[in-house]
Parts: sequence; structure tokens; C-alpha cells
Amino acid sequence: MGRKACASDKRRKGAPIPRRSDMGGSRTSSGDRACDFDVIVVGAGFAGLYMIHKLRQMGMSVRAYEAADDVGGVWYWNRYPGARCDVESMQYSYGFSEELQQEWNWTERFAQQPEILAYIQHVADRFELRSAIQFKTRVEAASFDEPTASWTVTTDRGDRVTAPFLVMASGSLSTARLPDICGIEDFGGRFYHTGQWPAHKIDFSGRRVGVVGTGSSGVQAIPMIAREAEHVYVFQRTPNFVIPARNRPLDDEGQRKWKDRYPEHRARAKQVGTFYEFSDRSAMDVSEDERRAEYDRRWAEGGVNFVHSFKDIYLNEESNKTAADYVRERIRSIVNDPEVAEKLCPKDHPLGTKRICVGSDYYETYNRDNVTLIDLRSEPIDRILSGGVRTAAAVYAIDTLVFATGYDALTGALTAIDIRGRDGVALKDKWEHGPQNYLGLMTAGFPNMFIITGPGSPSVLVNMIVGIEQHVEWIADCIQHLRASGFDTIEAARTAEQDWVRHVNEEADKTLFPRANSWYIGANVPGKPRVFLPYTAGIGRYRKTCEDVAAAGYRGFVLGTAPAKQGRGDHQDRRQAVA
Repeated sequence: MGRKACASDKRRKGAPIPRRSDMGGSRTSSGDRACDFDVIVVGAGFAGLYMIHKLRQMGMSVRAYEAADDVGGVWYWNRYPGARCDVESMQYSYGFSEELQQEWNWTERFAQQPEILAYIQHVADRFELRSAIQFKTRVEAASFDEPTASWTVTTDRGDRVTAPFLVMASGSLSTARLPDICGIEDFGGRFYHTGQWPAHKIDFSGRRVGVVGTGSSGVQAIPMIAREAEHVYVFQRTPNFVIPARNRPLDDEGQRKWKDRYPEHRARAKQVGTFYEFSDRSAMDVSEDERRAEYDRRWAEGGVNFVHSFKDIYLNEESNKTAADYVRERIRSIVNDPEVAEKLCPKDHPLGTKRICVGSDYYETYNRDNVTLIDLRSEPIDRILSGGVRTAAAVYAIDTLVFATGYDALTGALTAIDIRGRDGVALKDKWEHGPQNYLGLMTAGFPNMFIITGPGSPSVLVNMIVGIEQHVEWIADCIQHLRASGFDTIEAARTAEQDWVRHVNEEADKTLFPRANSWYIGANVPGKPRVFLPYTAGIGRYRKTCEDVAAAGYRGFVLGTAPAKQGRGDHQDRRQAVA
């Protein structure tokens, strides 16, 4: 964002994580060595909690590690003003427990962060999951020991524990990043990142606030901060399409009707991910008046449902332009200053190919006298000073900086850990030119290491909880299959991995997604390989592929036994590649 970083710049570090006494666990056999646990899970958000619950149901011992001091994952850290989910509350919840989904009541159409965090905490307490989690502990390294077919995990607290299986539930959007701007370490005022927000309320009264970034977090935070601050300077590199949320309270009767149909809803979610009103018409097959009426109706309804007004908005450039033109027209009608309105109009990417934003009063906020928009394409940031921000055109006096600059998405939480597979190969090195894996679940050379909602899976393109439940259940079934069949290890075959990566990119190329420099392709992280990361062909198709692979004896995977067991008669080398 702006010019290149200075070579001397240093990133701000978070406060050191407090230590506490080690927590023991049961012992399980792997090869010749007794392991501390059956499974080690990294992360205690939605994915980690359900994985713990599922493994316990199977009678397996599990230890989870979580850097925060409580459960929640991304919803623990994203406490910034205005933070809320863009998937409707009645859908953004677990489906594995009938009792849970009937007893929990939501208050709003789109739940705010505190309510989502309360829900996650309720789940952890209801199913007694906390005893399996070691909080305030960051996993620093994990290495595979081939003779015993086990993983050794080390933490920043000095823990060194082993297990046959390692599950990375570390999150798709969990590694917050700062932009490469000179002088960040020189800033003398208050400094925040939306992805690592303090637990206490921040008072912006009388403050001159600079907000860097206008993606989903910025879109939600800017209107809230502007209501309190003396002045807000919004530093925008890329304008985004923002659809109004039209949030509203949920009434008891509406929730009851939804809950009565939960079995039907959950079955459908497995095929579509998130319920929207999917159209079966092309935008080009209707008249201009019909298109306009449909866009008006969807705009009034609010939410991501707008981008499904017609079936080919993500596929046909001409159809997409009709939707994009409509939103640009709306922006110009809402924002009073025509020059500001033009700066807010996205023109360099098709609608929806960067994550569509859902906000409340976002464009209206730029009509406030205390909000100034700075277009970084015409006025790039030169450097951050102790008391403000200097651009190519001016110096802005600022005492509080808020970075809404997102994450090293999908791969960042994995490559931040020193993960080493066979022959000591580092995952970061293997993925130097982009993530390589099979089904988004496993990567060749890293046996028994599973990834939940990582690159190569639908992950961020669907309701995350639906994707999480599908992955957790597939992983649990896979582990059960290995135990029942006498195998110790499973890993992706390299040919299957290569074919899957090719398939993921071919499916993306059928859409307009690759037309945008988005975090979907790693464009927000300097030096990150430009590879399309999520799977675009839909969770229904993806789910069937995963089911078919398992039904065919885990086609495309290599199953084997620990070298320490081989040649003893009971498990003569049973390693095999399933074609």
C-alpha cells in the first residue's frame, strides 16, 4: 500500500504470551514409541472445537493448542467496532447437535462479534471441551518422525508432545498482516489492527484517527469509529463493492419456524454452503427494466444475496458489468460529493471477485464533515511519522492508527509454523511457489497431517462452518479407517496432488475470480505466489469428490505402516498407493 517499505522497518510484535505449567495427557502407541496423545489439534476456533468433540466421541485422546486465552479463533481476535458476520445467524452455527441448534437463540439477522463469541464459548462449555485445550500457547514447530510415524509438536512454552496425527485447525483468516509502509515503528500514538483488537473498549472521542484499508473489516469499522472520533482519515488503496446489510432483530416466531426445518436446511447447506436466493436466469436474458427491478429488490433486502441476482454474475463479464454499474450508480446517489463518490467506485475488478463487503451506513459515512477519504492511488503514502501520515501530497496529523489490512489468507497460519515432513522438508519450502495439496486436506510428504478449510477447498467461498463440519467428519472417518484397517499413515500421492492443484485452477479460470488482485490469490502479501487459493466449483461437488475418494479406498492417497512395525509378521510392509 503506497511505496515500498524501508529496509530498516521493523514490524510491531504482540505482547509475550504468559506461560503456565504443562498439562499432561494419556499415552498411545505409534510405531515403537508411546505418544502423549492420539491427535494434536492446532487452534480452538469453530474448527478446533468440533474436531476435539468428534475425536472424543471416537474415544481418542486429544490435546489442542490455542494462542489466545479462550476459545473463539477469528471471533476472539476480531473485536473491532462493528465486527459482525456476513452470513445470516441462523445459518452460521453448528449442525452436528440437534439439542444445540434448538436451544441457542440469536438476536440479530447478522450476529455481532460478541454474540458469536458467546455462542462458541457456550459450545465449549456445553460439550466440556476446554479440558482438552492448552490456552496461551503458540505452536512453533511440528516435525514428522518416520520410524515411528508420529508428529512431535513444540510450543513457545517449551512443551514437546507427540501424537500419530496432527490436525491444523489454525484458520483461513487468522494471520493478521501489516502493509509495507516506511515508519510504522516510528508512530507515537495509539496503534491497532482489526485482526488483533484489544478486549477492552477503545474510546475514540476527541481522536484524529487514520484507518488504513477498506476491505470487510474497514467497511464495518469506519462508520462506527466516525461516530465517536473528532476526525477520521480513510486511506483507501482499492475501493470495494459494498452491499447494505439491512440488519434487523430476529423475532422468536421466525427463529422457531427456521428451527422446525433444521434437518431440511442442514441437508441443503451441504450442497450449497450458504442459503441464498439463487437465480436460474442470465442477466442477459431479461430486459433492462427487469434487471433493474431485480437489483432494486435485492439491494433493498441486503446482504451477499445481491450477487446471486442472476446465475452468471461470476461467469459472464457482460452480466457482471450490469450488477457493477448498478452498485456504482447507488454509490453516486448516496455520496454527496461527486469527487468522493468516484473515488469510492470500484473500476478495476468485476463485482464479487474481491470478497463482497456487507456494511451498514458505509457510503453514508463519507457525507460526514469529520471523514476524509484519501485515494492512495493518486496520493500514495510516503511514510508514517511519529504524529501522523505523510503522503505524496500532504501530511495528515493523526494520533490513532487503525490498520484494517487483512490477513495472509489460507496459507499464512500454516507457513508461520516450522512444519517439517519426511526428510525434514519444510512445508514453507514445499509451498514456495504456491500451496500443493490434495483435496485441500493433505499434502504429499507430510503423512497424517490434516488441514481444515485450507487452500484447495471451498473454505472462504462458502459458509465456513459448513465447510468445517465436512472436513472434520471426513478426517474423523479417515482416522477411523486407518485404525480399523491396520494402517499407521496416510498421505497424498504426488500425482493426485498435482492433478488437484491443476483442477482447482482450471475451475477458477472458468469464473471471473482471477480477474481481481485479491487475497484469494495472495495479492495482498508482497512476494506471495499468485495462485488462486479456494475451490470455486461449489461445496456440493467438492463434498461428493471427497466422499467418492474415501469410498474408493482413499483413492489418490498412500496408506502405509510405520517402519518400526514392518517385518514383524503382523504388519508386513503394507504400504500401498491407491490409484
